[in-house]
Amino acid sequence: MSLHDDAVLVLKAYENQEELRQYYLDHLSAHPEDGLWKACTDGHVTASALVIDPSRGRVLLTLHKKLRMWLQMGGHCEPGDVSLAAAALREATEESGVPGLSLLPGGPVRLDRHPIPGPCTQHLDVQYAALAPADATEAISDESLDLRWFAYGEVADVADESVVRLVEATRARL
Repeated sequence: MSLHDDAVLVLKAYENQEELRQYYLDHLSAHPEDGLWKACTDGHVTASALVIDPSRGRVLLTLHKKLRMWLQMGGHCEPGDVSLAAAALREATEESGVPGLSLLPGGPVRLDRHPIPGPCTQHLDVQYAALAPADATEAISDESLDLRWFAYGEVADVADESVVRLVEATRARL
């Protein structure tokens, strides 16, 4: 199975956010060769994961180098990724520096579509949650200006609505 086929199957199985899910499926249908890749300037599917430590009531956010915003870990799919879940876990591990992350069971937590600076017009982000091990120690990657743990209640003070919705949806899934 290809990464494209995995993306279609994941999105077909996703029950919430019906209109956005259909937009993703339509995008992949219109762009069967490049809809997952950065080269698709009409937009492309990305994978992200909110790193969460439920035992301490906190999430790990990255201060994105280009956007200068506090966000969950995530990014572009790569040819070696076998699934969107694998891409999200790889990105979360690379960007957080935390070994031993595991994805929250049940598949994606939410979908989010957001505009980005050109040449591409938008990211179609499939958002997962990654559970941090009890002894998690983060390490800043070259894609980040900073990494910081935030209590659930602090996220709305530093991040945009998409991150706040992701935290809420993740907490509801726990």
